[in-house]
Amino acid sequence: MQYPLEMSATTRHPPTTTPWLGVGMVVMAGVVASLQVGKVAIAVPQLRADFGLDLSMVGWLMAMFSLLGVVGAIPVGAWIARAGDRRLLLTGLLAIAIGSAAGALANGIATLLLGRVIEGFGFVLITIAGPAVLQRIVAPGGKDLAFAIWSCFMPAGIAIALFIGSVLDGWRGFWLGNAVLAGVLTLLVLLAVSRDNNHADDAAATSWRGMGRDTAATVKAGAPALIAASFAIYSLQFFALFSFLPVLLIERMGVSIGTAGLLSAVACCANIVGNLAAGVLLERGVARWVLVAAASAVMSVSALGIFLPVLGETPTFVLCLVFSGVGGLLPATLIGTSATVAPSPQLVPMAVGLLMLGSNLGQMVGPVIVGGAVDALGWSAAAAIVALAGGLGMLLAFGLRCTMRRGHD
Repeated sequence: MQYPLEMSATTRHPPTTTPWLGVGMVVMAGVVASLQVGKVAIAVPQLRADFGLDLSMVGWLMAMFSLLGVVGAIPVGAWIARAGDRRLLLTGLLAIAIGSAAGALANGIATLLLGRVIEGFGFVLITIAGPAVLQRIVAPGGKDLAFAIWSCFMPAGIAIALFIGSVLDGWRGFWLGNAVLAGVLTLLVLLAVSRDNNHADDAAATSWRGMGRDTAATVKAGAPALIAASFAIYSLQFFALFSFLPVLLIERMGVSIGTAGLLSAVACCANIVGNLAAGVLLERGVARWVLVAAASAVMSVSALGIFLPVLGETPTFVLCLVFSGVGGLLPATLIGTSATVAPSPQLVPMAVGLLMLGSNLGQMVGPVIVGGAVDALGWSAAAAIVALAGGLGMLLAFGLRCTMRRGHD
């Protein structure tokens, strides 16, 4: 399985051994970033009570977190060469510490939203700089393992947030705890991750004109844009469910906040299994477009059973596990594919930036659309949105098949 960010500055002197402590700190940074996603989902009932929010406003609270990811993914990908991957990783952790602390002290929705924007800035820095650091510090023989572990950071962090948030009394303490954790991890990364001494050599190559030219070339290639769109569809589906899953379980199954958090965490962990399974399937020769199409179809059908009140409590939760587990095939497949379809090795980082743009776009749009639709029409509206998105995901998979075949002709 191939992975992105084959940056020239990081491959001139490939490491001979892998500093696994540093790898662990980088992965932990990704987990801390994704904690900021899951902490809102489990705190929805408390936030609604404290600030008088409806689900539409909760959707915006989640969407603001992804806003900078949409506008900043590609610029950050280019910025790595000028600023250095380690420096951006540290900046991202500090941003999360500041944003989470601001949210913990918020007395109104405006301050809470501001904190989420700062956290969103930190999230996009970590999720793009993290793979760049791994590409630089991991020896060639360990890259597959390192990136397989990295691909699980999002579901792992969300699951941890859902579990911890479900057993804590009040959301402000959890917000403050996230700030402290990000601050401590900043110090650990400083100690465990080596400096990037090569980025200065490439600084002159980074310019807005050059970035625009590289972006246009990447988009015109076809396949990178299709992969980014596929990731956007997946993120829309995934966060449409998991942003509101605790609320859905409380209303549908009549369980407590704590139980809803635990069940949501279990469902999220199923996504980790799917991520790891994708690597095995790809190594055994399963076509990439087949995994994308199959996962999109299963998520689409599962959403109907989850959101429509046609099944009992246990079958509905089983479908949540299926939705999450099979859906986990998509991220690892798309991330691995992005490196193989870039127009040139030099444009691999840009293809990854485009991929992350799609990821954050779906993460931003999904909660907003579903939250507003559920407020207006009920949970059946969420079923229609997610099912239609899955159908679009299947069409994109077939488009990817055709584009990749043309590329091999």
